[in-house]
Amino acid sequence: MKIKQFVKQEIVLCVAAVLAVLSMFFVPPDAAYIGYIDLRTLAILFSLMTVMAGLRRQGVFDRLGRTLLAQTGGTLQLVLVLVGLCFFGSMVITNDVSLLTFVPFTFVVLSGLAPDARRALTVPVVCMQTIAANLGSMLTPIGNPQNLYLYGKSGMNIAAFISLMLPYTVVSLLLLVLWAGALCRGRASACSCAHLQQPDAAADRKIVLLDAALFVVCLLAVIRVLPYGVAFAAVLLCTLFADRSTLRCVDYSLLLTFVAFFIFIGNLGRVQAFSDWLQAILTGREVPVAVLASQVTSNVPAALLLSGFTDKTSALIIGTNLGGLGTLIASMASLISYRQIARELPEEKGRYFKLFTLSNLVFLAILLVEWWGLQ
Repeated sequence: MKIKQFVKQEIVLCVAAVLAVLSMFFVPPDAAYIGYIDLRTLAILFSLMTVMAGLRRQGVFDRLGRTLLAQTGGTLQLVLVLVGLCFFGSMVITNDVSLLTFVPFTFVVLSGLAPDARRALTVPVVCMQTIAANLGSMLTPIGNPQNLYLYGKSGMNIAAFISLMLPYTVVSLLLLVLWAGALCRGRASACSCAHLQQPDAAADRKIVLLDAALFVVCLLAVIRVLPYGVAFAAVLLCTLFADRSTLRCVDYSLLLTFVAFFIFIGNLGRVQAFSDWLQAILTGREVPVAVLASQVTSNVPAALLLSGFTDKTSALIIGTNLGGLGTLIASMASLISYRQIARELPEEKGRYFKLFTLSNLVFLAILLVEWWGLQ
């Protein structure tokens, strides 16, 4: 029973592990396997996840949300703040952390509204937050795991990366604002957030300052000012001695998923027939192939897989970020919101799924048209 539950919770890791093992029958383990592993990506990803887990445990993002909500007056302002927290927050704290933090917070906030308003707003707002987190995260190298990996692989500087994704981010923000405006039309009444309780425990100022400093160290490693090994050692040692329990909150399954896919992709690259076939499919079609692959594998595995067979990394960055739209599994971060809806409002799962799929397809179509126009 525990094995079944583990497989259900970690389906992507299990699939990646099975693929890695199967690939070993075609390419038996040898010394070349060591070269498959991108240590830079793993070290920086671990460091960022650890720092974000520490700040989240201290309630930093929760307090930020409460502070911003205290300034809201009408329904539109409330919705824009809730969606904006995910959109802009994901650029810095990743799409996963944004949704883990702000979607549960949204249920608490909206619980203070009248029943009719709460029912009308909850599903659309959570849907908007999910899309916002996935689209806001595409602007920065640290916004999501595939960006961190592809940014390191591309060798581009951070200004070039942001310039690449900025047009899509701006259009995404405009679409979200228009959607919020349409949703809140006729709902201009004041929204009180007085029912929000303050966090039970005060933040440990020393831990918050330490994690903030470590976050700066991580950023310096991302932009290649510091060696990634220095950032990894600093985060690991400081957290181990100052905030050890945070290490239990790191998503180690994601790190293991990366390792399994590195092995799988490395082995596939040594199978000449498959390598030639995938390169032929990818050539000149990197963006649409990345979008389609993301729909069935999610965008992180798609980025890891396709990057081994093309040097058009910029196209993969665009394709895997836009590919996070579409199906529920196109971005694994989207499952965070779906699970929250399933737990808090089980009777609304069907409605949420329909709205999520339709709105994702609309956003994806518009952004693909933009990509086509920018070519």
